[in-house]
Amino acid sequence: MAAALLVELQDVSKRYGDGPVVLEHVNLSAEAGEFVSLIGPSGCGKSTLLRLIAGLSPVTRGAISVHGRTPDEAAAELAFVFQEPTLLPWLTVAKNVALPRRLRGLPPSERAAVTRRVLELVRLGDRLEAFPRQLSGGQKMRVSIARALSLAPKLLLLDEPFGALDEMTREHLNEELLAIREQQAWTAFFVTHSVAEAVFLSSRIVVMAAGPGRIHTEVAVPLAYPRTAATRLSREYHGLVAEVSRLLRSVEATTAAR
Repeated sequence: MAAALLVELQDVSKRYGDGPVVLEHVNLSAEAGEFVSLIGPSGCGKSTLLRLIAGLSPVTRGAISVHGRTPDEAAAELAFVFQEPTLLPWLTVAKNVALPRRLRGLPPSERAAVTRRVLELVRLGDRLEAFPRQLSGGQKMRVSIARALSLAPKLLLLDEPFGALDEMTREHLNEELLAIREQQAWTAFFVTHSVAEAVFLSSRIVVMAAGPGRIHTEVAVPLAYPRTAATRLSREYHGLVAEVSRLLRSVEATTAAR
């Protein structure tokens, strides 16, 4: 895929009402096909940054463009996966996944075909008629991801979707997410508190500082794709985990001293 600028943030700042500045002077861009992880101490504005890119909250100062348009204008090209699956308990898995396309007025036959395809992608093709209460935490998050993928996004925004899962489930879903990315050419912004997760998934890691939220450092991740469980055993992977962990400790120490 030829490199093309997909997302650009220019001198973005955010403040809610008369409260403290949440983000200040953020300049960040991503090319099509990149997987960018945001990591930093609590309160540095990682989730807020995703919401600004998604158009869920307006910027206080600066500008954001997605494919050269405002986030609102580009809304049909992006999808958001929240920290919690946010599934409707009275709807089946299939109906939860089909809901966004139903709200857009697409015909039932098209919704059914897309729903089945994305549930197969997340390995839940046999759970179409199950209800959320019948699923594990990891399965619920897979349904949430399938719902986002049903919109065929060019940009996928994920706000710490695996944070509440056990380590083994999280690692397995990390591998599945990258396997899906190999089949679908979306760009990703991913919020996490896990350095190991950020290194495994990302082509680039943005380390943020707090007080107010700002970009501290960007770290390229030159590990080759596709990445598998064997990637986590490599010297390069462990070296990058150590490097980003050192940066994060430095940022946290600086933040505590402010």
